[in-house]
Order: sequence, then structure tokens, then C-alpha cells
Amino acid sequence: MIIKMKMASKSIFFRFIFSGFFIVFFSACSNKKSSVTDKKNTPNIILFVSDDHGIDALGSYGNSIIKTPNLDKLASEGIRFTNAYCTSASCAASRSVILSGLYGHATGSYGHVHDYHHFSTYDNVQSLSKRLSNAGYLTARIGKYHVAPESVYVFDEVLEADPRNTVEMANASVDFLNGDKPFFLYFCTDDPHRGDPFNPEPWDAPNNFGNKKEGYVGVEEVIYNPKDVLVPEFLPDTKETREEIAQYYQSVSRIDQGFGKLMAHLKNSGKIDNTIVIYISDNGMAFPGAKTTVYEPGIKLPCIIKDPTKTNKGITNSARISWVDLTPTILDMAQVDFNSDDFHGKSFYNILDTEKPKGWDKIYASHTFHEITMYYPMRVVIDGDYKLIWNIAYPLDYPFASDLWASSTWQAIYRNDQKYFGHKTVEAYINRPEFELFNLSKDPNESNNLANSDQYLDVFNAMKKKLKIFQQNTNDPWLIMWDNDASLQGTGVNL
Repeated sequence: MIIKMKMASKSIFFRFIFSGFFIVFFSACSNKKSSVTDKKNTPNIILFVSDDHGIDALGSYGNSIIKTPNLDKLASEGIRFTNAYCTSASCAASRSVILSGLYGHATGSYGHVHDYHHFSTYDNVQSLSKRLSNAGYLTARIGKYHVAPESVYVFDEVLEADPRNTVEMANASVDFLNGDKPFFLYFCTDDPHRGDPFNPEPWDAPNNFGNKKEGYVGVEEVIYNPKDVLVPEFLPDTKETREEIAQYYQSVSRIDQGFGKLMAHLKNSGKIDNTIVIYISDNGMAFPGAKTTVYEPGIKLPCIIKDPTKTNKGITNSARISWVDLTPTILDMAQVDFNSDDFHGKSFYNILDTEKPKGWDKIYASHTFHEITMYYPMRVVIDGDYKLIWNIAYPLDYPFASDLWASSTWQAIYRNDQKYFGHKTVEAYINRPEFELFNLSKDPNESNNLANSDQYLDVFNAMKKKLKIFQQNTNDPWLIMWDNDASLQGTGVNL
């Protein structure tokens, strides 16, 4: 089977290289022209993206220990989504989707862009920033970039500041906020990503998550006692885990202070009543079982939006939305015309302040690489109560991101030959079945795989069909794998 998988993988890439026909799908811009003509009624937009921040570490999402007063205020004044998802729990792959409205498997953004990984978006993709600039917005980015090429993800201005110090980043944005044109600010912190060194000495030392003993200028460090933190159920409740979560919380609190400073500067600019503010993360917390996985802790994320024109404030929205929906939604917010066929996602702006909108119960996810050595393609459909994960390379061991493997949280289990990592066995975490089917309403922790249950055979086959149709509609090169696996024959999903 492993030999077969390797041959199939080669086939994928050869077909992909010589099959340029599908690139036309996400062709250039819409034929519609649009520009910012009424500066008074055209909203400014701030998209604030944190790095590896799950819903587990925000007061407004139910954490009573962590101190995030500024982000909690945003939730009280805006809309908090309770079912928002990234498409891939890996930084670069997720960010390409945020800024394009297209799944990474269809744009070449399969994984990390830096160093020898070198994944890069096709040159003909029209990014969010380019579309907004063409419409008359002044665009700027500050902090983490992690997408390529720059000719696609181009911004009018690049602001400079320490991406670990969101207070400094906010201060560096003042002149931009006070400009004359409607603006789009892409504000991306490095927090709460794990920090160097990724291989601690000794092995059981907690990662610093960017925290420094000397602190950061302008930041009041918030320190947490490991005994007080809340350990999510998917993690083992150990000394090492608690110590690392305490560092993670501290990093999140630094984000919050910078966010508060940015909002203060926005208010001083006189533009706070004409600026839409969006807070999201690129993927879940940087712990095994979350980041790089397509389990809920990895892909279900915070999304808080404040739109001053909306009258419903401090509400929750239960719609299932995805980061592939963000580009068309932001274009809608900016009143920029676009062709909906240009995107895999769809705008949710018309249901923004609706608590329980109908027809928003399905999303898809697509992960292929983290780093280039960590090949493990997964495709996901969530529809209603059910979630199906297809582990396309299931004969392989699940690959760890290097920082997660070396983490004291994982090593405390691995070195001591423990059977369980959280509520899953170590064996189940490393060696996964081809399909995982969960009922999220009854099993939110994704512990009970229903894929082999006769009782759920009809659900299983129906979900596989939906997944295949999704891959067809988004020109997924890995669609070929349905043909290359004998276990799929006779399941009603043959091509």
C-alpha cells in the first residue's frame, strides 16, 4: 500500500504539471469595474490576524482565567462567530486562503513558503489586497506576511515593527490610520506562535511562546500560574502541558494589549465609527492535536467582527463560515464589485448580524503540507451534525511539525511511554484510519469514529459524495486518489 501511495503521489504531480486547463477557473479579476467614490460612506477595514490562537484562550469564548479585556470588548460591541473555521491549520497555507478566497490545493499554496519549502501561489491569482488597491483603497500590511509571491499579495505600504510587540505595531500604524484615503490594514502579529528555541534544554522546559524575561517596551506582561490554566480535553493534563499553556496565555495577553492600543489610535484618528474591525487567527493553538490537524481544536477558530453600521451588537452568530469566505465578504464590506465565480468561498456579509442564519451549516477544509517534509493530505466536509475526514496518505505515520514534536507537552508523554495523549491513544494519534466520521453534536471531542459502523453507512457514503463533489468543484489535484484506492470501489463515489 505504501508503494502504491508513492506511485499515486507522483502521478498526482505529473498530472498537475501538465494539466493547466483548471487554472482558468480562478482567472483574473471580474470584468466589473469598481472604485471608491464616496469616501465618507466607504468603510475602512482592519483585518487583525493572530498566529496560532484557538478559541480556548479568549474570555469572550468562555475562558474565565485568561485576561483579554480589549478583545472581549470587541465581542461586546460586535458579532462573535461560534462556528468559524480555517481551511488548513498551517500558517502559510491558511493565510493564502484568507487573502485569495481560494483553497490552497487549487492555487499552489500547499504549505509553507519560506526557505526550501517554496510553495507559492500562481501568478494569475487576484488577491484581496490587489483588488482593494485597484478599487481605490490604500492598503498596508504590518507584521507576519508568510505568503508568496509578493507580486500577487501586494500592498501599497509595508509598515515596520517587532511582530512580537503588538503595542509597537499599533504605534507604527498611526500615520497610516490618519491618511486621507479609505484604508485596508492587514495587521498580523507573530504571537502566540511558539518561540525559539524549538528544541528546549532541558527537554521538559516549556516553550516561551515569544515571551521574554525583560518583556517588551510598552507592554505590561501578564503572568499566569500553571496551576490555574484550563487544559483542553484533547491535551494531557500534565505539569509540562500546564507550564506551556501558561506561556501561551501570556503571549495572548500581549496581543490583547496591542489590539487595545490599535483601537485607541483608531479612535483618536476620528475614524472608529467608519471602520470595520475583524479579529481572527490563522489556525489553532500550537500544541499536538490542534495546529496542523483538521480536528476541531486546529481549525475551529475565533472570529469577531465589529461593523459600526450594524445595530445588533454583542451577539453570537452560529453560521458555519470559513476563511475561504473572507475575501468576498471583505470586498462586500468595501462595496467593491466582484464576480462570485472568482472565489471558492461566498460572502457572509448579508448575514453578519443574524444570530442563527439558515443555510450556513456546511464547510470544507483542505490540508496537504505543513513543511515540505510533512506530506499528509487531508480533506474534510462538515455538514450539519457530521464531520468526515479523509486521510489520503493514511498508511503513513502522521507527521509532526518540528516545534510540536519537540514540545515538552508531547515529549512528556512520548518519553515516558504513556498510552494516552489527552482523550486519544498515542497510537491513534500517530496512525490514523483512512476515514474518520464524527457526530459533532454528540461527540464534540471527536473520540468515536463512526466510519466503520453499519448504522452510519448511509451517512458515510453521503458525506464521501459531498467531499468528492467539493474536490471536483475546486479542481483539487488529489481528486485522483478516489480512483487509486481499491477500498473506495463500490462506495458510490467512483469517478
